[in-house]
Amino acid sequence: MNYKVPLVLAPQPEGGYTVTSPLFPELITEGDSVEEALANVKDALAAVLEAYRELGRTLPKSVEFDSVDSPMWLETVVTAP
Repeated sequence: MNYKVPLVLAPQPEGGYTVTSPLFPELITEGDSVEEALANVKDALAAVLEAYRELGRTLPKSVEFDSVDSPMWLETVVTAP
């Protein structure tokens, strides 16, 4: 299944980033770089989804989508020379 999840990447004073989601307050992860932080979101989201299933909580309708063939909005950080 594919999910659309809004994410907030907050730079940390000691370096790296903390990632949270306004839609899933339980989703919290981090990484030393933007790339690592975003890669860690998969595991964090999997844990949140498992907890929702175990607790019988329903997911917000806006997060699930079946087709990756339709356009979707994405904002990301891109470093260019």
